[in-house]
Amino acid sequence: MAVRRILQYPDPRLTQISAPVTVFDAALHALLQDLEDTMRAGPGSVGVAAPQIGALSRVVIVDVSAKPGISHHGCLRLVNPEIVHREDEVKGREGCMSVPDFTGNVRRASAIRLRAQDGEGQWGEWDCTGYEARAVQHEIDHINGLLFLDRVVSTRHDLFRRKKYL
Repeated sequence: MAVRRILQYPDPRLTQISAPVTVFDAALHALLQDLEDTMRAGPGSVGVAAPQIGALSRVVIVDVSAKPGISHHGCLRLVNPEIVHREDEVKGREGCMSVPDFTGNVRRASAIRLRAQDGEGQWGEWDCTGYEARAVQHEIDHINGLLFLDRVVSTRHDLFRRKKYL
């Protein structure tokens, strides 16, 4: 389909709460494909949420399968996702296509149970751990109007200027 432009902080659309998806049609399938194309075009990207491309719908894509040695479910195309269970909490470094100049340390659950619909409206559940759990939580934050900047442990000690590689 299309690689879409990523909205960047401080665009106010990134702070809006997205609307639930109620219609599962060709437009939703096109949005899912655009999200996947956009994620794959971003260097090192493992996820993207609809609000990042200006679509205020509760839709996210997460795919950490390119990262070696971690457990994953492949490409998760999630509609109306919600976390129904969380375990433990760990601090880890995150970055975001919508905040390209910074990374930061964020506390997240180390294991989650995720409930979501697919592009056809069918509900499913997934148990995610480690890096995949972190990526899912990061993307769900986007549909709730939050950026990782809102969760940085300490802006003084845990926010870092991203290194530029040529």
